[in-house]
Amino acid sequence: MPAAADRSSVASRSGVWLPRVSNLERGSHTPLREANHKLQTTNSLFPLDAWSFLREHTAARLAQGITGHSLPTRALLDFQLDQARARDAVYSTLAWPELLAGLIDLLPSTAPIRLQSQAPDRPTYLKRPDLGRKINELSVRQLADIAIVPTDLSIILADGLSATAINRHALPLLALLLPEVARLGWSLAPVCVMEQARVAVGDAVAHALQARMTVVLIGERPGLTSPDSLGAYLTYNPRPGLTDESRNCVSNIRPEGLPYAFAVQKLLYLLTEMHVRKLSGVGLKDELILGISPNDPPNRAVD
Repeated sequence: MPAAADRSSVASRSGVWLPRVSNLERGSHTPLREANHKLQTTNSLFPLDAWSFLREHTAARLAQGITGHSLPTRALLDFQLDQARARDAVYSTLAWPELLAGLIDLLPSTAPIRLQSQAPDRPTYLKRPDLGRKINELSVRQLADIAIVPTDLSIILADGLSATAINRHALPLLALLLPEVARLGWSLAPVCVMEQARVAVGDAVAHALQARMTVVLIGERPGLTSPDSLGAYLTYNPRPGLTDESRNCVSNIRPEGLPYAFAVQKLLYLLTEMHVRKLSGVGLKDELILGISPNDPPNRAVD
């Protein structure tokens, strides 16, 4: 047990000590919304709704006010702006130079692999979800040409329905996750970056890489207040043909949702349980409780 475990870490079921997340790392509403709230508070032309104080605690559309039988102009414009951001996120593209350079900085000994699904473009990807779950022929040949060595973990970045989420959050998250993976002594397959990809394609990629576990970081379906939400899907013994009940999910990873440090702690908890229990999905319960004392009974991840 580490000497500082009583204040800086929490225990998993497998006895692995994970970093504790402080309250300050849990995030809050965006500076943009703070500025907007302050403007409305100090501008008599836009009087606040009596329930507007609730908006200090959530990005949800509460207490928007009313003008006649409709929303105030400011609230309507905010809605249209958020809708435009969500639509743009669906059609966003991966920032390849920045992503590949960032991955090389994080893992200088292993070059990342660029792959693509069978969906050749965005319109096809949106109309044919099944093609986004399969690797195209060129990518199959790329994986076949690699000298494969069985590894503990494969990490795959996939654009999903919001490449914006990958561009903004994948590298900061990996900067915290990869040192912990190294600390646990797990071997890591080459990181793959995949375009026009759905969650299930990660099973085929990880299977080709002979990885025991996989983490697929993917852009989630954009919401009106979350165009850049990142999801992480974890699978033990990945292989083609698996369905959703075989996976665990950590969702809404972003500073305004689930902050990076908190997300890494949940990922490590699930991965260590998967590694020990040799299962994932509905049989593996996410019951991590932050802030417990090391002297308390450890959390149970499996019934």
